[in-house]
Amino acid sequence: MSDKSYIAIESGSGVPIKAWVRGVPFDEGARRQLLNTARLPFVFRWVAAMPDVHFGLGATVGSVIPTLGAIIPAAVGVDIGCGMAAARTSLCARDLPDDLRGLRSAIEQAVPHGRSDRGGRKDHGAWAAAPGRIGEAWQALAPGYARILEQHPKLDRNTPPLQQLGTLGSGNHFIEVCLDEADRVWLMLHSGSRGVGNRIGSYFIARAKDEMRRLGVDLPDRDLAYLKQGTRSFDDYVLAVGWAQTYAAQNRRLMLEGIIAAALSVPGLPPFVLESEVVNCHHNYVAQELHFGHQVFVTRKGAVRAGLGDLGIIPGSMGARSFIVRGKGNQESFESCSHGAGRVMSRTEAKRRFSLADHAAATAGIECRKDAGVIDETPAAYKPIDAVMQAQSDLVEIVHTLRQVVCVKG
Repeated sequence: MSDKSYIAIESGSGVPIKAWVRGVPFDEGARRQLLNTARLPFVFRWVAAMPDVHFGLGATVGSVIPTLGAIIPAAVGVDIGCGMAAARTSLCARDLPDDLRGLRSAIEQAVPHGRSDRGGRKDHGAWAAAPGRIGEAWQALAPGYARILEQHPKLDRNTPPLQQLGTLGSGNHFIEVCLDEADRVWLMLHSGSRGVGNRIGSYFIARAKDEMRRLGVDLPDRDLAYLKQGTRSFDDYVLAVGWAQTYAAQNRRLMLEGIIAAALSVPGLPPFVLESEVVNCHHNYVAQELHFGHQVFVTRKGAVRAGLGDLGIIPGSMGARSFIVRGKGNQESFESCSHGAGRVMSRTEAKRRFSLADHAAATAGIECRKDAGVIDETPAAYKPIDAVMQAQSDLVEIVHTLRQVVCVKG
């Protein structure tokens, strides 16, 4: 066995793949996707795969792709800027009420979540009328959005981004109240740029495909369509994706404020303050970074930056531990780590395989939904988080270990 913590995979005519997958499932579909990506001519040095790697649309979830002169919009994806936020409070476990349903209910009432009315006017996952603090935050985002719409007016449809700012969304997005190894209370959440990010991502993925057809570029996977630096489309995408990433970070900040206010309103819960700096990190994004002496574009789709000293968040699942981590600055992974446990089966397969009783047992002791609507998010649908953490022990060190006591799912 190699003394390297990653597995090296040759791609033939392309760059190699370095995959931190020792001791964790690594599906063949994800391997094929990584090989397709590695054969693109503008990929720099190698492709890095994190231990939570699994099959995704176009680019693999859990992939880190450094490029020169081009960006693959699908390697960022449509949940642009999706990521995590967490902060430790001055509360301890003994401060929490015995019955946590009131705390969960207060959070659910304070933060719009889920999706209804197909995302239309009656969608309970958006604000009917945005509160003042949301409107104030939007004022800083509005000029950038207007600039994007000047060139791409088709993006201005469906729910206005103001109405979704400070809201959770659906799918695997969540809000949790957690306890760390010293029984201190943490607030943690997972969300991104909501509908506007999805529209931007989908629009530029389609635009990249159109450009590949126009240029006659033959790709191993049409979802790996790219935008070339120096073109109008490239510049427009960089502007739009950067704005969506800012929107996503603000979305998490505003939700955290709402959660704090909700918790402070719960009868019997003592007043509290945040005792740690808020960790707010993307795990679906693109950034220009210096690696091996070159300025490259790094797309992380389901991966977190783990530069030396960087704080990050790696969640488990509804019934598994999560981790606050500090990056070790490992250059081999382009200073990256996993963004979570990673799925081992599709949502359809999870719904087929697991019962409500299975899910209730897996989430015992946690105040959360235990209905059919969240079976696809049950813990067994994900890789074992402890194995994922062991596989990337050279990428990050664990600072805090969290276990959830309340979980709100979109």
